[in-house]
Amino acid sequence: MECNSKSRLLELAQHAIDTVRGDRLTAQAAADDYFEFPLHVVAIGKAAAAMAAGVQRVLDKQIKHTLVITKRGHVAPWSKDLQQAEVIQAGHPLPTRESLAAGVRLLEWMNEAGADARFLFLISGGASSLVEAPVQGMDSAKLQRINQWLLASGLSIGQINRVRRKISRIKGGNLLRFLQGRQAKVWLLSDVAADNPAIIGSGLLYPGYDELRQVVTFPDWLEDALNSVPAPTPVEETIPKHRVLANLTVACEAVVRQATAQGLQATLHDCELDGDAEATGRALAGRLRSLPAGIHIWGGETTVQLPAEPGRGGRNQHLALAAALVLAGEEDVCFLALGTDGSDGPTEDAGALVDGGTINRGELAGLDAVDRLRHADSGSFLEASGDLISTGPTGTNVRDLVIAWKGG
Repeated sequence: MECNSKSRLLELAQHAIDTVRGDRLTAQAAADDYFEFPLHVVAIGKAAAAMAAGVQRVLDKQIKHTLVITKRGHVAPWSKDLQQAEVIQAGHPLPTRESLAAGVRLLEWMNEAGADARFLFLISGGASSLVEAPVQGMDSAKLQRINQWLLASGLSIGQINRVRRKISRIKGGNLLRFLQGRQAKVWLLSDVAADNPAIIGSGLLYPGYDELRQVVTFPDWLEDALNSVPAPTPVEETIPKHRVLANLTVACEAVVRQATAQGLQATLHDCELDGDAEATGRALAGRLRSLPAGIHIWGGETTVQLPAEPGRGGRNQHLALAAALVLAGEEDVCFLALGTDGSDGPTEDAGALVDGGTINRGELAGLDAVDRLRHADSGSFLEASGDLISTGPTGTNVRDLVIAWKGG
């Protein structure tokens, strides 16, 4: 496999995404489960439309109402199956007025369902931003400022969600209060390490009361905002059964199987990458140089601490450009970093596929890779080098996938 046939890596990534696609997984789960009428389905997250579509195909006669809350632009591929559903498109990665409206509608919708309703919740990554019912005193502007700081801070998703839970009436298991003891099941696509249901979507139906602060230092204005709201009260309602339908490990193992079936040597290294995206990209590329020929797979979710005025990009683009600096001049090597949901940070690009010529191509366009990394503007460099990857909405969200090829 020569590096100029990068299509092989893209085909492997697509196979992994198809394996964990929301409609496929929920259709399989629905066929194996039992539900009585009236069933009320609510899907929240970037993969919500796909997850709801899969259930609709199998349980159409049992479903009375379906509510879908998802990111704008993530409905169209599954709209045919959702013609009877109520669909709300809201903000991501920052909550918007539409996110607050979605929170109001969610609570209304649950109240309207009636005492005999049975609920199926379909939750995927992105839910934290897409639906919100803030505590008193938290308006859209304050929520945006808090979330903007959190996303630029370099904190882990667990640390970010601890803050989100404190200022929400529905996160941290608080949505259970509005369930009012009615029957419910929760199916999840996991976009967090260890598949912790208290972190996925900020734990709408799964309480989590681990220490908020840990070693995190907040700016004074955020400290004041957090101190101005009451401490969360324990959620004592019964927690419904949570079922994880797929996670990143499933996607990574799918790459191994597919590559092996094609006669390629494939090695799965680590599905729990975290920490700084630039440092991780450099480390993986450095390691790749000493690894044997074949396909090499990693996965996880890194972070980027943003400057005051960041440019274009996301953590996968940032990681890929950092890797490209280490691989500059190398022959027969390719490196793909991809968000499995089809979006990377606030961009519409999914990630990037770089090689030994990436840096040279970008420099010919007058750009400096180190400078673009410093300004969190990796997307501009990768656009110039021709290495951005755009997939559109994928119908899943299981964190980020890294696939590399090294020739013999």
